[in-house]
Amino acid sequence: MKRRTRQQSLVAEINITPFTDVILVLLVIFMITTPLISQSSIKVNLPEASNINPIGKTSQVYITITNEGTIYLGSDLITRKELKEKIKTLKKENSNLGVVLRSDKLVRFKDVVGLLDIFTELEIKNLDIAAISDK
Repeated sequence: MKRRTRQQSLVAEINITPFTDVILVLLVIFMITTPLISQSSIKVNLPEASNINPIGKTSQVYITITNEGTIYLGSDLITRKELKEKIKTLKKENSNLGVVLRSDKLVRFKDVVGLLDIFTELEIKNLDIAAISDK
């Protein structure tokens, strides 16, 4: 009986299945960690609310006001005048700019109204006020 020897041909294609798996895992990791990164490291005691809707805008600015009345844009300390100028600049770049106001629950209402006046003057339509769920 003669034995047939068959020469195996070289497979010259790339298997992308492991690559796709890695990309999907990275996508899931970024989807989970992105909201955590956007939250500020400034500690404020947010008020409680019973009905909270999560926010989902893509272009947002986080403004924090502490119980001492200091204002932060992101994590940078800022004055009201500087805040107004920076928001105006950001509004020119993106007309659909969203603002998330994080206010300590002990902040004087006068300070919050002052910030709301700035947002109204600059015609900010997407304004969210951060709160924690009491549930």
